[in-house]
Formats: sequence, structure tokens, C-alpha cells
Amino acid sequence: MTDSGRLLKISGFVTILSRSPADEEGVHDSFQQLIAEHRDNGAASSALELQQLQSDLDEENRDNMPLSGPEHEHRRRQGASDLECDGGEREMDPIQGEGWSSDTLKILSSMPSRTIGRNRGAIISQYCNKTLKLRRRRQTRPSIRDFSPSSRPSIRSYGMEGDTTDAEVSKRERLVNNLQNLPVSDRVRMLRGMPLSVAEKKEIRNLVMQKEKRILSNKKLSCCSQLKYYIIIAARKSWYSWLSFLHSLQPWQTLLKRVSGRFGTGVLSYFLFLKTLVFFNVFLFLVTGAFLVLPQAVHPPYRDTTSFSGLELLTGAGSFSHTVMYYGYYANYTLPRRSRDEGGGQNASTLTSDSQQFSYNMPLAYFFTIGMAFFITCIILVYSMSKTFGRSFRINKSNSILTMKTFSCWDFKVIKKKSVQIMSENIGTQLKELLAELTQKHTKSTFCKRFCRLMVHGVAWTICIASTTGCMAGVYYFSEFIHKDLQQNHRNLDVNPLMKEAKLLSLPTVVSVINLLLPALFNLVGWMETYESPSVFAYVAIGRNLMLKMSMLGVLCFHWLGRVAPEYKSIGLTCWEDFVGQELYRFLLMDFIFTLLDTLFGELLWRLFSEKVLKRKRKPVFDIARNVLDLIYGQTLAWLGVLFSPVLPVVQILKLFLVFYIKMSSVMLNCQAPRKPYRASQMTTIFITLLCIPSLLGASVCVTYTMWSITPSTSCGPFRTLDTMFKAGKHWMEILEKDNPSLSVLSKAHTYFVENPFFLFVGAGIFLIVIYFHSQVVDGQRKIISLLQDQIQNEGEDKKFLINRLQSVHKQKQDAGKRLKSQDSTC
Repeated sequence: MTDSGRLLKISGFVTILSRSPADEEGVHDSFQQLIAEHRDNGAASSALELQQLQSDLDEENRDNMPLSGPEHEHRRRQGASDLECDGGEREMDPIQGEGWSSDTLKILSSMPSRTIGRNRGAIISQYCNKTLKLRRRRQTRPSIRDFSPSSRPSIRSYGMEGDTTDAEVSKRERLVNNLQNLPVSDRVRMLRGMPLSVAEKKEIRNLVMQKEKRILSNKKLSCCSQLKYYIIIAARKSWYSWLSFLHSLQPWQTLLKRVSGRFGTGVLSYFLFLKTLVFFNVFLFLVTGAFLVLPQAVHPPYRDTTSFSGLELLTGAGSFSHTVMYYGYYANYTLPRRSRDEGGGQNASTLTSDSQQFSYNMPLAYFFTIGMAFFITCIILVYSMSKTFGRSFRINKSNSILTMKTFSCWDFKVIKKKSVQIMSENIGTQLKELLAELTQKHTKSTFCKRFCRLMVHGVAWTICIASTTGCMAGVYYFSEFIHKDLQQNHRNLDVNPLMKEAKLLSLPTVVSVINLLLPALFNLVGWMETYESPSVFAYVAIGRNLMLKMSMLGVLCFHWLGRVAPEYKSIGLTCWEDFVGQELYRFLLMDFIFTLLDTLFGELLWRLFSEKVLKRKRKPVFDIARNVLDLIYGQTLAWLGVLFSPVLPVVQILKLFLVFYIKMSSVMLNCQAPRKPYRASQMTTIFITLLCIPSLLGASVCVTYTMWSITPSTSCGPFRTLDTMFKAGKHWMEILEKDNPSLSVLSKAHTYFVENPFFLFVGAGIFLIVIYFHSQVVDGQRKIISLLQDQIQNEGEDKKFLINRLQSVHKQKQDAGKRLKSQDSTC
């Protein structure tokens, strides 16, 4: 082997083992291996190393190492006899086998990586001293967090002799005594930091606990002390049981692990996103239910009721219009005062009349509840987006993640056979994804290939944009036709009411059909483009589906707020807010129905056709982009409808629960894992970002425009007597200032901070700045970690350089000594 090969081998060994003390916990396995090696070999390996060092030094006639003493002579003789009994089969130390000089061997043998873990008694002795020092420092420093980590355990401080059995037992007893006097947290940290095997740590911990029990049994505690002791134990057990119970309440944990194990992180990200939407809707329902639905249900207004026909489940109209489900049911006075005059004869004084009974102002509660619900949702989304952004764009390279997954991802607390199988599948799938990312090659293509690829991409995007524009124009003209038809039906009194309500399902049906068929065209165009990376294909599909969904929602918002709201009397409506709420309910329902149809025809029937007719085992791949954008589309409808239907989040929650179990069953039975595994490390961040910026931002703009600019209906709802919904807060502030002049500051604050749209833009700008700064922090961390990784590599090169320099200097000294000897001999 050449000198360069030897140096690389030694430097690699040095780079791995000579780490900083902060990495002490990460090398326990190597400690355990070395201790087991010491147990098996006894003192033979140490004696062999010392004997070989001594022979090399004698040959070089330089730097005599002190190896005198009866213990060393006894160990050397014992090691030589053991070596002869082995018949020379024991392997030589890798450093000694390279034939290095005495100086090099001396330095390398004195390194911490060469002495660590060789003597268990030395380790126990060193940690005994550490615990003793810690006990002394507890008087002035109560926490071990400030305790600076010592260097790795080494026998250098204890000489080269090994401890006897009696000495090791005494040191173990001292260690047990010191650990017993430490607090529980410090004791756990100290045991965790010991470079011993798990069995030996467990033995030491059992000895400490047995001694504590003996001490407690010998001490006669008072009744109060015993009661205090039992209360603390019971409280701790109750707290741990409560935490375990909260963890068990997390829904769908087993199902999510099973999906992750079979289909990878891409499909898992869809179900995690669905779970996130469920929590958002639960929060929205709790807010609206506590502040709007419950107070109005306790004090219902006087209304005429209609019989239930069954068609309401599809249309959302009929008897549902006279319930807390829609905006028109809510009162425009202060609860609990009951109003007998529900018509338009009420004037603005009824909004705040009888200020002495100011128990619950429903118009004010309606306005601020909707506003605060959107504001808190926006804060939660921004926080979630920044958190997932920092988690998914971390700088762990694939090779480092692969190493962690390979050696440290197994949970040894899992003992059930089913759980073990799920975990092994999950780890196997993650390893496949990481290996696929590592083996992915970016080949350089010629100019002609790149030009052809750009042409194909341009044609594909042209087809997608043209089809989306055509569908958007079709929905626009069809909604105009529906609006004119409603005006004609209002003039024609002979129209069947049931038929009139059934026609209202035509617009949601057309939009749902477009949302079902057009993504199939996008997938066909994507297959034509032949993307090399599955993740790139998924991101492109998400962009095209997002373009389709947002354009549909934009046309529908214009239809509701630009046509229906200003002309609601011409189509025979008394409350246009109820009509918009019913439309949003119908869109949510039709979206769910077409999701079922897509699952049935697009996945189940295709699998049966492929297996029975085509005689192939191939199954369809789960379309992540289309299904995720369907979820975002439905959630945007729910956020748009919460102003007009406060109970609409409940409908969305039921829909999401059904979609979860339907999609989960379909994925398990009808779908297969992607042929090219890929790690979807950034998909969750992209989903949350799309949910925040296009979805929630668009819904907030529409709701804000409705509150500030559109005149409410004059015969229903809590704002029936006002020009805009926004004036409810302003009118209440005027009454409050009139009754209590000392509260005029609140009126001015409302004027400057709520009525002025400048502060709304300032708040939005602050959110964007927070997101920007967080992204910049993550980018800076990425650069710093890259620099640190380069520094680690440079330190390895430095070690190689130092060893080379050391060897060259020794050779120069050796040559100089030989020249001096030759000169002396000649003289």
C-alpha cells in the first residue's frame, strides 16, 4: 500500500473518531463496541500495543517511552503468553500494521480516539469524579445545564495501568453514591452521557434506585411527608397518563403510518393536509357556534315554519332557510329582547334601542365574530406556513438523512407485531425515496433537445391556458343565462317551485363537471411533456389545477356579488345573502358527489378494467395535485360561505371526514405506489402556502368587499337597516360615545384603526414581511450549515496535512541523524 493510501486510511480513521466533546452522545455505540472488545481481549490488546511500540522505539533508538514497573512487566508477559496461545491469529492493530515511525505512532496512540473506552474502570472512575464535582457545584450552581462538557473519557489521566476488580467495585460504589445524591434530571443526564453499554447503565441505575429505596425504608417519614410523597407520585402518573391520552386522541395515526409505508410521503402529504383542514373548520365552527349560532338558537325570532320535503338536502333551500343555518335568520336587535315586528318597518333605532338591556348585541357580534375568525385563521395559517417552511427547507442533505434513517430511526418502544410491520414498511419506503434522490442524475442535453423540450412545454401550457380560459368564459355566460332565467321565472307565476329549485343545481353541476374533466386533460398534457422527476410533474400539475380552480371561483364571486346582490329583487329574492349561502352549500354538495364519482369511475373501475380485461397488474397512481386542489377549492367555498351561512363549516367537516375514509379505502384497494419513488419534502409547505395566499386571501377580499361596499337586504339579517354591514360597529360606537362621553377614545380608535383601510393593508404587509424575514432566516441558516459542512471537510483535510507534515519532519530528522552518524564514523 502506498504512503498516500495509508494516510487517507489513517486520516479517515482520525476524522471519524476525533470529534468534539459535544458529540459525545452520538458515539455511544462505538464506546460499547470498544468496551466489549476490551472484555473479550482482556489486557492482551493493550500489552500487544505497548510491546509493539517498545520494539519500534528500540529499533529507531529515539524517544524511549517509560514502560517500567512490575505491573507493566506482568501485563507484557501475560499478553505475550496469550498471543502465543492464539497462534498468531489475532489481528494486528491497524495503525501498527502500517509501519509508521515512532513519533507518528506516539502521537496517534495518545489521541483520545485510541484510548477511549479501553478500560471500564477508568470510565467509571472518571464519571465518579464528575458526579462528585457536580455535587460540589450544586451549592453555587443549581443546574447542570451550565456544566461544561468534559473531554471524552480516556485512560490517559489514570496512567496506562488497568484497574483491579476491587478498585472497580469501589469506584462503582462511589459512583452509585454520588448519583444517588444528585437530582433526578442531573442523574439521567449523567447516566446518558456515560460511554457504557445499555445493560451496564441499567445496572447502575438499578443500584441507585435500590439504594434510594433502602434509605427511604430506613427513614421514618412523618404522615405529612408520606402524604406529600404519594401526592407527588399520583400527580406525576396522572400527568403522564393525561399526555398519553391526548396523544391517543390524535385521529388517524395508524392509517397515516400505513399510507406512508405503502405509498410514500407524497400521498401522505395529501392526508395530512386534509387533517389540517379539519382542524381549521373545527376552529371556525367553534367560534361561530359559540358567538352566533348558540345565542340565536337560545333566543329564536318569531318565524313562520315550512314543512320538510327532502329536496332541501340537495338545494339547501326550503325549510333550511328558516333556521340558524343562514344569515337571514339572525336578528337585528339586542338579545334577549324579542321583536314582534320582523318586517322592514324597523328603523335604525331598533339596532341599539333599549341600551339599558345591553346583554348581547347580535349585529355587533355578527360583524366582529366573522372578522376575528378570519383574522385568527390568518395568524394560524401564517404561523403554520412559516413553521413548515423552516422544517421542509432545512439543509439536511440526502446522504445525511439517509444515514440517520438507516442507523437511528427505529423506535424500540414499538413491540406490537402490526406496529412493527407498519414501521418497517414506513422506513423502507423512506429509504427508497432517499436513495432515488441520491441516484438521480442530471444529464446535460444538447441544444436541439433543450429547444424541443421548451417547445413541448410551450405547447402544453398553451393548451392548458386556452382550455382554462374557454371553461371560464363558458361558466361566465352560463351563469348569466341562469340569472336571466331566474328573472323570467319570477315574472311567470305558473312555474313549479320544486322545478325552480331543481334548476338551481345546474350551475354547480356544470362547474363540478369542468373541475372533474379538465384535470384529466392536464395529466394527458403532462405525460406528453415527459418530466424526469415525479416531484416536478406534481408541482406543474398543482400549478395548472390551481389556475383552473381560482378562475372558476373568480367567475362565481363576480356572479354572486356583481349580479345577484345588486339585482336580487328582480329575480324574486327577499334575502340575497340566503341565496348566496344556499349556492355555496350546493357547490360543496356537488363537489362531494363528483369526488365520489371520480373515486368510483376513475380508480375502482379502472383497476377492475385493467385486471379483468387488460390482464395487467398495474393500478392507477393517486393523483396528488388534483385531489389537493379539490380540497383547497372546497375550503375556499367554506370560507366564502361563513358570512352567509355560519353553519357551513359543519357541512365542510362532515364532507372532509367522509372524503378521508373514502379516499383512504380507495388508495389502499385501487392504487399503487409511484413507479419512481420521490421524497415530497416540500409539498406540505406548498399546500399550506396555497391555502393561505390564493384561498384565504381571496376569500378575505370577497368578504371584506361584501361588508364594506354592498348594501345588505332590507328585510332579513342583522344588518337589514344599515347601508353596509361595516356601519354596525360605527353606529354602536356613536351610541356608546353618546351614553358615556368618557369612552370617546374608543370611538376615535375605531375610526382610525377599523374604518381606515390603511391599517388593513399595513396588517397584510406585516404578515408578508414576517414570511419574508422567516424565509431569509432559513436561507441564512442554509448558508451557515453549508459553511459548517465545508469546515468539517476542511478539518479532515487538515488532519491529513498534519500527519503528512509530521511524517516528513520525522524523515528529515532521521536523515539528518544518519548523516551525523556517517560523518562521525568517517571521522
